[in-house]
Amino acid sequence: MFESFFPKPKLFLFTLIIWVAFVVAVYYLIGRNLAELLGFNFSPDDAQTVIGLGYFITPEFLWFDLYYILSTFIFYIFWSRYSPHKWQIWSILGSSLLILMAYMTVQVSVVINAWYGPFYNDVQTALGGNGEISASDLYGHILVFCIIVFPYIIFVPFKFFFTSHYIFRWRNAMNDFYTSKWEKVRGIEGASQRVQEDTMRFSAIMQGLGVSMIDSVMTLISFLPVLLALSVHVQDVPILGSIPFPLVSLAIFWSIFGTFVLIFAGIKLPGLEFKNQRVEAAFRKELVLGEDTSTKADPPTLVELFNNVRRNYFRIYFHYAYFNLARYLYLQADNIIVYMFLIPTIVSGKITLGIMNQILRAFGQVASSFQFLVNSWTTIIDLISVYKRLQAFEASIYDRDLPKIDQEFIKTQRED
Repeated sequence: MFESFFPKPKLFLFTLIIWVAFVVAVYYLIGRNLAELLGFNFSPDDAQTVIGLGYFITPEFLWFDLYYILSTFIFYIFWSRYSPHKWQIWSILGSSLLILMAYMTVQVSVVINAWYGPFYNDVQTALGGNGEISASDLYGHILVFCIIVFPYIIFVPFKFFFTSHYIFRWRNAMNDFYTSKWEKVRGIEGASQRVQEDTMRFSAIMQGLGVSMIDSVMTLISFLPVLLALSVHVQDVPILGSIPFPLVSLAIFWSIFGTFVLIFAGIKLPGLEFKNQRVEAAFRKELVLGEDTSTKADPPTLVELFNNVRRNYFRIYFHYAYFNLARYLYLQADNIIVYMFLIPTIVSGKITLGIMNQILRAFGQVASSFQFLVNSWTTIIDLISVYKRLQAFEASIYDRDLPKIDQEFIKTQRED
């Protein structure tokens, strides 16, 4: 799955982690000095978020983009020399571009979050009816918002377009790899389905899940500093009283709690989804054989195979019932948790409407990033089941023992 697309995946991942740690350390330790040597002029105002498109041409933003691109090309040149790979342009440069596009998308959300502050503060003042804020002031805010999001509206379809091509290249790489080993894998149950359908499902899941994970990480990186800055407005929280960085602490605790609840509730689902693909494949295979051979697909056999399908589906429905109960209880509580902790601050009059909206949006972004597993758990279950099926291919190609779940299935078939 990974060897077909990335050069020497384990070593690649190890060197990537080392390289990322190095370039991040350089960026924060001497990055500003390097930027100034290259002619970038920073001012104290750069620490504040510019509301508008000007944010994207600030020295800080432009320097980050340049530094990121240079770091990517150095890493790419190393691997293209050390271990040339057919798909290295897509797997290395393509992956880096996906991350950069995710970062730029999230930065638009950061600018919009900053826009909410003055806009809602002016709305609050206008609602007082003292005439300090005119209609043109509020229309001005709306115009700034439109200027921010218009390029974003154009950019996002391009991001989806590129992501689709990137994922299909990955599927293309897996298809080429598995078909080149066809003689070794053809004896595996459902081999044709695994090459055609499972690689397709793997790529489709990765298109949604992989991009969501990147977006979550980029959102976390971008909004954690925002939420840290906003935490100064919240002095005390119910029950806990005064704690350091209350908004960030709450987001982390609440997200970890939800993640463990969902993992515990859905722990049986990946295995059941895998078995579901097994029984469905067995039923489908018998029907296909029956098209050409009269001794196959007789009614008693089909009834038995479909009963296996039915039993597994009923087990899945049962386990999904309490999984969804836990999931929706948590998600509904998630809608009000931040309000409960903000109530003492709100009633004390220590924050304005604009700051409150900034806190709500920033908290929501950070909590949503930490809740990646919560929001994606059903998709992750599907991905795990596909991964388990493709593992059998890996075992056959490299003459290893089949995964335990495949061995159990073969043993069951022999007993039948």
